[in-house]
Amino acid sequence: MADPRFYDNRGPFRLAELCKETGLDCPPHADGAALVFDVAGLRQAGPPHLSFYDGRRDKEDFLATMAGWCLVGNKLRDCVPPDTVLLPCGAVARMFAAIACRFYPEHELDIRVQETSIHPSAKLGEGLVLAPGVIVGPGAEIGDGTRIGAYSVIGRGVTIGRRVEIGPHVAIGFAHIGDDVLIQPGVKIGASGFGFSSGPDGHLKVPQLGRVIIQDRVELGSNSTVDRGTLGDTVVGEGTKIDNLVQIGHNSITGRHCIIAGQAGLSGSAVLGDFVIVGGKTGVSDHVTVGDHARFAGLSGVARDVEGGRDYGGIPARPIREWHKETALIAKLARKGKRSTDE
Repeated sequence: MADPRFYDNRGPFRLAELCKETGLDCPPHADGAALVFDVAGLRQAGPPHLSFYDGRRDKEDFLATMAGWCLVGNKLRDCVPPDTVLLPCGAVARMFAAIACRFYPEHELDIRVQETSIHPSAKLGEGLVLAPGVIVGPGAEIGDGTRIGAYSVIGRGVTIGRRVEIGPHVAIGFAHIGDDVLIQPGVKIGASGFGFSSGPDGHLKVPQLGRVIIQDRVELGSNSTVDRGTLGDTVVGEGTKIDNLVQIGHNSITGRHCIIAGQAGLSGSAVLGDFVIVGGKTGVSDHVTVGDHARFAGLSGVARDVEGGRDYGGIPARPIREWHKETALIAKLARKGKRSTDE
């Protein structure tokens, strides 16, 4: 569910109203007068909420969901949750996006005019240092001893812990930041995740209604970005160190004390275990899970789940000794081919 500190819910709406406005067929057995109070992910949803299941992932979450209503594909063959009304449709993600936009029409950016740079409702701790041009939005909370560089923007509802160091030209929104965090200049936290539903009419933006959680003692390098989740949270685990120009995609989770080198990137919903090391320019594909203490050489491409406690390299990433052997064999074949051509 969307955090009310960051998002304004325009609901509730009657089910029949939502169906009519989005072109969804309301099933005959469904109560069209029932009130839908919010949209939520399968795990978080309760009886007042509408969720969605596209049939590709999260089957266990679908079967266990407590959602009152759930958008599903027309050809769903899975078992049905006992207390959930299914709403069949042709394009599940697009329909969910359309309904979510009804609840949260201003979901993309939080842009508002305030008379002072520090909103009156913001809560500021003791011993703060705010450089010129800092803007603190409504409902934001900043802990004792935090220092914020020039022209940084702290958005509505953001919470920042104690002794946090924030460089100039940083933008933080839709986020909760722990204690003793270091954020270098130019970092962007809480940007909209890169989520679209594609169809014949183009690419429909799926509202990104989640948050970013930065735990204690994290470091974020200059010009890195951390996108907020779609419905859940993007989480950077305690003690993780992130280099410059790193992209953390929506709903990604890093464990504790990970190292992510420059120009690496995590796609949406990637999960890193504890003490994972990601070399420079390495890419981790969406929905990939990496075990604890795994290590990746630079320029690796992690395309599938990998177990922890091992070193990997190459594209696709595989155990590093295997990669070295393959590389040596290819070089040997290339030399042999060159000799044959010269002869």
